[in-house]
Amino acid sequence: MKKGFIDLCIESIQRLKQSFKSYVKICLPQKKLSHLCPYVVSNKINLFVFTFLFSFTLSFAQPSKPTSAEIYNKLEKLNFLGTALYIAAHPDDENTRLISFLANQKHARTGYLSLTRGDGGQNLIGLELREQLGVIRTQELIEARKVDGGEQFFSRANDFGYSKMPDETLEIWEKGKVLQDMVWVIRKFRPDVIINRFDHRSPGTTHGHHTSSAMLTQEAWDLAADPKYEPKQLEYVKTWRPDRLLFNTSWWFFGSKENFEKADKSKLINLQTGVYNPLLGRSNQEIAALSRSKHRSQGFGSTGQRGDDMEYLELIKGDDLKDKQNLFEGIDTTWNRVKGGKPVGDTIATILKNFDFKNPSASVPALVEVYVMIGKLEDKHWVAIKQEEIKNIIAICSGLYLEAVAEQQAVTPGSPLKVKWEAINRSAIQMVLESISGQKDITTPLDNNVNQSGEIDIRIKENTNYTSPYWLAEKGTSGMYRVDDLQKIGMPDIIREQFVDFNVRIGNVSIPFRREIVYKYNDPVMGEVYQPLDIIPAVTTKILNKVQLFTNNKKQTVSIRIQAGIDNCKGDLKFELPNGWKVTPASIPFDLSRKGSGTTVVFEVTPPTTPTEATAKSVAVINGKEYDRELIMITYPHIVSQQVLMPSTAKFTKADLKIRGEKIAYIMGAGDNVPESLRQMGYEVALLTPEGISAESLKGFDAVVLGIRAYNVLDALVFKQQILFDYVKNGGNMVVQYNTTGDLAIKELAPYPLRISRDRVTEENARVTFLDPSHPVLNYPNKLSDKDFKGWVQEQGLYYPDQWGPEFVPILSSHDKGEEAKKGGLLVAKYGKGYYIYTGLSFFRELPEGVSGAYRLMANIIGLGK
Repeated sequence: MKKGFIDLCIESIQRLKQSFKSYVKICLPQKKLSHLCPYVVSNKINLFVFTFLFSFTLSFAQPSKPTSAEIYNKLEKLNFLGTALYIAAHPDDENTRLISFLANQKHARTGYLSLTRGDGGQNLIGLELREQLGVIRTQELIEARKVDGGEQFFSRANDFGYSKMPDETLEIWEKGKVLQDMVWVIRKFRPDVIINRFDHRSPGTTHGHHTSSAMLTQEAWDLAADPKYEPKQLEYVKTWRPDRLLFNTSWWFFGSKENFEKADKSKLINLQTGVYNPLLGRSNQEIAALSRSKHRSQGFGSTGQRGDDMEYLELIKGDDLKDKQNLFEGIDTTWNRVKGGKPVGDTIATILKNFDFKNPSASVPALVEVYVMIGKLEDKHWVAIKQEEIKNIIAICSGLYLEAVAEQQAVTPGSPLKVKWEAINRSAIQMVLESISGQKDITTPLDNNVNQSGEIDIRIKENTNYTSPYWLAEKGTSGMYRVDDLQKIGMPDIIREQFVDFNVRIGNVSIPFRREIVYKYNDPVMGEVYQPLDIIPAVTTKILNKVQLFTNNKKQTVSIRIQAGIDNCKGDLKFELPNGWKVTPASIPFDLSRKGSGTTVVFEVTPPTTPTEATAKSVAVINGKEYDRELIMITYPHIVSQQVLMPSTAKFTKADLKIRGEKIAYIMGAGDNVPESLRQMGYEVALLTPEGISAESLKGFDAVVLGIRAYNVLDALVFKQQILFDYVKNGGNMVVQYNTTGDLAIKELAPYPLRISRDRVTEENARVTFLDPSHPVLNYPNKLSDKDFKGWVQEQGLYYPDQWGPEFVPILSSHDKGEEAKKGGLLVAKYGKGYYIYTGLSFFRELPEGVSGAYRLMANIIGLGK
């Protein structure tokens, strides 16, 4: 591993370490958890285990090497010209059983359009939220499609959090823009069949995003065929009208499995998807479970099943079906649908009939003939799709291996780059390597199993975009990402621009093969490790505290990390804040001799005298050019390592804040950044695991705070609950943040009756009423008012209790528009000499965002009785 890359990953590894236990619980079989717990008990992970995890998280998918059976499956897909598009709102909404069935059993080109990237959810494997969580969930969907055989698409819609009604969703999303994106994907993908996960006729019964995805599909169905709608799209695509629109219903929409069993399903299409695929060696449900299990940030590991299985669909638009097992009935899915395509289909049928599983290369001459035949057809849509498919099949049938490897993992625009190439033909088929990017007419014979290799020198163009998610390049709104380039809309992944083109002549036919430039090295533990080639700025900076809290007028130091992307990286660093904030010095020079090296510099900041919030920004200047990006690496074992470049900013808050108490024990749940926020407030925070909880270990703490979903992910708390209650009885404060209704480690969350519900207040600016204005938690040490609930972000709170014992005092009341008041957001109960506090308020979002009122309320909660 390169030293520079390791430096960039230190923070990610620390975050992985912090949330390691909950990650292990989700990602590994439960029976193995006990073997790993000893490494977590004292928050000191064994070096070997930690090194192993570090190596594993940096791995990048190696080139696929399909078996003969998998090649045959691809050949069957080559001879099927039908397309299906599944549409829903979020990552994990898709029905992987149906996608896998259509892609692998029916051999249809199958896509999933997720309107959002899941940015507004929670993260069960780490601390990333919002945009960074969206990056993780994007990759999880991409990995899921690699398993189930589908393709992935997105709109520009931003998952702004839970929404109860579609009218609210469509207002925040900007309905017109989301429709444009959906129509663009439909026109470009040209599905014969569209399937909705949700029902457009039942607003208010599920997440507003869910219903909206179905409602919008109804409109997009018609608009995609209208030449007057978005005519600029028609410069690149044609209008399109799918043949059928279906709703993929299930027992969930009937309220229970019992109700579903009793319901009249005679008018539904009952698609038998519980099939076994001998070529792939798995049942359809087993493939689907492997796909769904890629959604690890949401804890959606799934167990594969076997045997009969049924999917139910309701026809919403289009022609009825006589054959309930064929969604493509009446649609020509053969090569006959393409003008002049019948000979192509006949030839592929012959190849399938004569396919030699022991010698797939025997099919190559006929496949090359098919490649030429496809190239002569007029239908550009199917030509582009099927030529890529057949080129891939030719390569894997012949064992043709082509690769381009950079000598560096990261380079800057304008830099030279040495690339090693490799080409080998592992068959008796005669081939000649005619050219490689930058090297013409090399005419190198590719003899059977003789490796050919060399080097080429390229220069990265000055105007090359940095490697980063394209949808984060411009500042969007709370409901929409900004993407101005129509050609990028719908694309799932980071757009990489560095390729090497190999032109290989097979017989008398030259075929171009494009390979993305990658980076690889040998790791002592993992062996051959692949990484993507990243384009980085000449310098990046990071403000180490993403939120800096000032509770008085004293100056504070601000540390900024500078990372070199080039050798001899010299310049000046500026730290910018609005008027009223004083920064010294005005700038700091830096001189980093080696690429990948870094240094930390310190500014002094004096806040204004009055409470305020501001955005701080660090800017590095080299030869007059400004660089204002922070480089974030997201590394997990189940996804490709992600480089994200975001503005190098931080939230600075001058707050009128007083605290009582000094020491806090924090028990991490599913992972959050609250402990750092508490330290910013002035508390001394110790992280405890359940195994570390004892009467003795809790002595001296003014409060014990449980992280989000602690009772959902920490089974060991069941053995420590009485110790925690005794701690409260003896004078301590126990603060429990939200848990979900399912999979609780223990039913008795509190010393008194308490029932969690799914109640939530999604409108972060919903008016808050103080139910007991004189209660200490609203008055000491900070006098709270309505102003303290202004400027909250993404949901006021979630999973509020709806029933509690008389010992609890409800403190606050609020509600979304048109709903009854919710009073379970903050409940306080005196227990012995101390206090037990349960809160569904979204402190895990508000504190890391520097929301002043959230600081003040949390300080009052911790300070109860002090």
